[in-house]
Amino acid sequence: MDSVSNSRISWEEYALRIAEVAALRSEDVRKVGACALDYSNRVIGVAYNGLASGVNVDPSFWEDRDKRRPFMIHAEANLLSLFERNRCRLLACTLLPCSSCATLIAAHGIKKVVYKELYKRDQAALEIFKFYNIECLCVDNYNICHATTS
Repeated sequence: MDSVSNSRISWEEYALRIAEVAALRSEDVRKVGACALDYSNRVIGVAYNGLASGVNVDPSFWEDRDKRRPFMIHAEANLLSLFERNRCRLLACTLLPCSSCATLIAAHGIKKVVYKELYKRDQAALEIFKFYNIECLCVDNYNICHATTS
C-alpha cells in the first residue's frame, strides 16, 4: 500500500466523525449525533437528539433535564426514521445507544454499531446487541478500543 492509502480513515471513523458534527445541531446539553452508512458505504442518514421538527419551546424548558427527558427524541430514533429496514450496514453514534434504541436498531436489521462514549445510565444495549448478534465496537480517539460483542 502507498502512504496515501495508509492515511485514509476507516469507514467507522468516517461515520463517527459525521455523527459528531451532527451532534452540534442538538439544543440539548447532552448532544448526541448519529450517522448511517449503507452497504456501499454511502451516508444514508444523519441525525441528532432533540425535539420534533418545528416544535418551539420557552428557553426555561432546557433548564431541567429530568423534566425535558420524556420529550426528547434520541439521535438513533431520528436516524432510523430516515431509511428502510435492512438498508443500513453501519450505524455510528457518539454515545452508546440506550436499550430502547438498541431494540430499534435490531428491528432495522443493522448488524454493526460503533460508538465513542459509554452511556453510563443505561448499558443494557450491550446485552441486546449480543443477543441479536450485532457487532458493537467502542471507538476511542478513532481507534477501535474493544469489541463489546462478538
